Amino acid sequence: MIEVEIVGVRIELPSNQPLVLLREIHGERHVPIWIGTPEASAIALAQQGVVPPRPMTHDLLVDVVETLGHSVVSVNIVAVEDNIFYGQLQFENGTTVSSRASDALAIALRAKCRIWCADSVMDEAGVRITEHDEGEDAEPGPIVDEEKELRRFREFLDDVEPEDFDG
Repeated sequence: MIEVEIVGVRIELPSNQPLVLLREIHGERHVPIWIGTPEASAIALAQQGVVPPRPMTHDLLVDVVETLGHSVVSVNIVAVEDNIFYGQLQFENGTTVSSRASDALAIALRAKCRIWCADSVMDEAGVRITEHDEGEDAEPGPIVDEEKELRRFREFLDDVEPEDFDG
């Protein structure tokens, strides 16, 4: 397993699909994981230290685990199949629980635990990005900065109605 950290949430253009970008701590490779908008906002808010007045789902989960006397000691990105990333929560007693990678990462930020990526995942999905690549002239495509995306998300929240989510 390779220790990684969350670089941040980005929006891939032109698809406007959110992704979370992981970077190996002792290396140059990055792993982009495409995620849903709710998970992207959960990760971005936690990275920015925003504490909601009431717990969000990932906050609630960490609170329940800790109230029951346990702790999440790490999260692991354990597999990637057909561009779907699989996560795992690791508890202090050795128990593991399967999860979506995006949920595992949102929980890791709240539990303040380490994040690990399986070597096989890094080998398959990892890409080398130089510091130049992370700048505005990055290739292969543009990436929107977090503040701009957070502003867009807040505008979305201002305009959204419960009826917008009816099936």
